[in-house]
Amino acid sequence: MKRLAALGALLALSGCSTIGYYAQAVGGHLEVMRLAAPIEERLREPDTPEALRAKLARALAIREFASRELALPDNGSYRRYADLGRPFVVWNVFAAPEFSVEPLESCFPFAGCVSYRGYYSEEAARAYAAALAEKGYDVYVGGVPAYSTLGWFDDPVLSTFIHYPEAELARVVFHELTHQAVYLKGDTMFNESFASTVEEEGVRRWLEREGTPAQREAYGESRRRRSEFSALMVKYRARLAAFYERPASIEERRAGKQRLFAGLLDEYRTLKTSWGGFAGYDRLFARGANNALLASVASYAELVPAFRALLAQKQGDLKAFYDAVRDLERLEKPERDARLAALVSTPVN
Repeated sequence: MKRLAALGALLALSGCSTIGYYAQAVGGHLEVMRLAAPIEERLREPDTPEALRAKLARALAIREFASRELALPDNGSYRRYADLGRPFVVWNVFAAPEFSVEPLESCFPFAGCVSYRGYYSEEAARAYAAALAEKGYDVYVGGVPAYSTLGWFDDPVLSTFIHYPEAELARVVFHELTHQAVYLKGDTMFNESFASTVEEEGVRRWLEREGTPAQREAYGESRRRRSEFSALMVKYRARLAAFYERPASIEERRAGKQRLFAGLLDEYRTLKTSWGGFAGYDRLFARGANNALLASVASYAELVPAFRALLAQKQGDLKAFYDAVRDLERLEKPERDARLAALVSTPVN
């Protein structure tokens, strides 16, 4: 009841301009929770399809592994299942100014400021994006298979990701549970890069213990593509940021921006060729590449090398790693960013 009251308080605290957004967020989440049923019950039900039954059983095993082997929170999250009947649970809207790769932030009472807005309706997400585009922002709308309520609720396994390959299913569970372990209000890149690092290490350990040679090989290829794609996007985000800082006319800026994004697409096509034509990232460019797209990818990848280095410093001890991350969390942002930058430039013994 306290959690429900907290959600209700969002509406009470909202002004007219945001009450509609909060209403859809509260209503959308409560509908997800209403649809969730204990996985153990679904496993006992005779009408549960065998393919789903097998996936749910593996999801429970992954959930137990997360707390037992990765020191992630041991609670009711990912022990229930909800069939949503749609491809994504929410659609996130990212926006950035025409000549900046810094995302537009939205601030909320419990999550702090984040670099996106999530909508339970794709139509509503695209309407909000269109309104921002009319104001001159670059926008990107991306479907999201899962999200974390940061421990306020017991987040369920969802139909939007239950049928992923096992390693990818584990990735989602480990990533979202990590947000419950450490979450820094107002720093999306810190939170997402940290969770991406834990998910990566978690899947490596899961496959080492539970995976088949074929699963390990497939995940290795997937991870390589993801790493190379993220590196490409981070590289062009840095190039665009440097370009936007230079004095130039509006026409010169627009021409230079167009030239740099053309270069990004050329390099992406080269990457696809090296992947044997794998086209899994094409959907990100379906509506064109822009500043908002770069900001969305960078949030999940840019600080991963620093967190990897910190984990290596702790010799892979995840509890010690989490404690070190909590120490970083307590710092003011300039000092925190400097510490993270130093981790990348300092060799690990």
